[in-house]
Amino acid sequence: MRAIMVMFDSLNRHMLPPYGSDEIIAPNFTRLAERTVALDNFYAGSMPCMPARREIHTGRYNFLHRSWGPLEPFDDSMPEMLKQAGVHTHLASDHPHYWEDGGATYHPRYSTWEFFRGQEGDPWKGIVDRAPAEGFKGAIMRQDAINRGYLRREAEHPQTKTFDAGLHFIESNLEADRWFVQIECFDPHEPFFSYDEYKQLYPHKYDGPECDWPPYAKVTEPDDQVEHARAEYKALVSMCDRSLGRVLDMMDQNNLWDDTLLIVNTDHGFLLGEHGWWAKSVQPWFNELVHLPAFIWDPRTRAAGTHDRALVQTVDIAPTLLDFFRVPSTPDMLGTPIRTTRATETESNSDAREGALFGIHGGHVNVTDGRYVYMRACATPDNAPLEEYTLMPTHMRGRFAPAEFTDMELAKPFSFTKGVRTLKLTGRAQVNPYTFGTLLFDLESDHAQEHPLDDPDQELRMLRLLAQLMRENDAPASQFERLGLPLGSEPEPAHLLVRRQSEIAAAAAEPLPPLDEFASGKLNLGTPVSELLADQRSRTVLDAHVPALTQSEFLSMLGSTTLYALAATTALSTAVLHRIATELARI
Repeated sequence: MRAIMVMFDSLNRHMLPPYGSDEIIAPNFTRLAERTVALDNFYAGSMPCMPARREIHTGRYNFLHRSWGPLEPFDDSMPEMLKQAGVHTHLASDHPHYWEDGGATYHPRYSTWEFFRGQEGDPWKGIVDRAPAEGFKGAIMRQDAINRGYLRREAEHPQTKTFDAGLHFIESNLEADRWFVQIECFDPHEPFFSYDEYKQLYPHKYDGPECDWPPYAKVTEPDDQVEHARAEYKALVSMCDRSLGRVLDMMDQNNLWDDTLLIVNTDHGFLLGEHGWWAKSVQPWFNELVHLPAFIWDPRTRAAGTHDRALVQTVDIAPTLLDFFRVPSTPDMLGTPIRTTRATETESNSDAREGALFGIHGGHVNVTDGRYVYMRACATPDNAPLEEYTLMPTHMRGRFAPAEFTDMELAKPFSFTKGVRTLKLTGRAQVNPYTFGTLLFDLESDHAQEHPLDDPDQELRMLRLLAQLMRENDAPASQFERLGLPLGSEPEPAHLLVRRQSEIAAAAAEPLPPLDEFASGKLNLGTPVSELLADQRSRTVLDAHVPALTQSEFLSMLGSTTLYALAATTALSTAVLHRIATELARI
């Protein structure tokens, strides 16, 4: 018994051929779907990158208790459990976040591991005096431009090396039994760096600035620039498709289909103009981001060429792999093994899940039952209380600052912390969900999530499902309070928020007009926020219209960021921006 997991990052389901799209040339994904079961209702859980990977190890949600971070001392790690049960586990990856402070405890859980340098500004090649390349702003983009100089051929690309290493492990162990290899590539995560062979698959006219690294913001770029960015993403997915084909070739040539489990998955998607947004994390978690492509071949059932519509999630991956190797899941794992049969496209014999939670720490808490999606925002503008529970106080690229421990307490143990008390600290959200409001969608009638529902009956049903799943996951009391929910009883109609926050939601959905449509004077929306805060007159204007922004410590770190650029990530309404611009122009 052997198992292979091929994992991509930021792979869009809605753009792949097996899910009905012809946008991307990906013959090997089509070939994959013919040999596996395509999971039609596979949802993310915790976002983004490392929170999703904690779920892959632990089989339980991350985002209700803590933000981006390492595995905790009390976590059950699926690769480590397999290793302890005599299954050799191997990781081949070019995902740079594993090697930062916020991901440093994941790769040692495997029996062996390999890492390949160069992705997304990885601090790899040390060139001191080189000027930043045109269109590359900031230290990470500058480093990425340097790295690209060492990746001139596809054979040198970290994606290629990652698949080389994974295939070498498989080839070296064809005669061995009881192994699991995770071939995990960072692509097609931004920046969308590929080669001419793939770019030529998507011809288009464009003569603007380079745009293979979209901002985490609302779309304000012209249509041709958006089309160019989408083409760059498609080219990189086609390159990923080539790499996937190498794995399928290996399985074909060595009859691995007879006894080897294959899972192909991703952590989340990426917005390329849908809903008027780029990227992820700074907007609600629309379906393009959380309704994911996933494929599974189970040699025990040999089901292939079908679609399974059961509601499954990232938290189900660990129990699935443990079950395959006959290693029991732990009581703390809330996921269940993904079962496949020779079911028809309209049937499913997988274990039923009533609902699936998903979200980011401090953002909306979302739930879907497969048809409706309910995005619950915080009840008040302060998005409080938000608490962080951890024994591993690191963020993505750094340790917690001493100031973050000022109000530190020891929390009571949670049901999954093995009797251990964690640190309880005040959390910080990347984006305040209140600025987007609470949203409800019916995917059957509104698959693109363009028309939020105001349906109190459905909202109450979904709210009760959300609260039930939060209780089952031992969510902290502070999460219930932040969302305006009762802790020990069922939510009632008085707890509904869709109608109460409808104006906020409508304003957030408006596109951001070009900067030149706003009033302008010496101080304007294009002035760095630091300058606006330094002038008492303009600070007074901001205090009056966006007090939640001016009272945030985050603003002091913005440097040259403008209010207009900030508006693209914080959902400030057009009306408010016009009022601010008009008052600034009078100064």
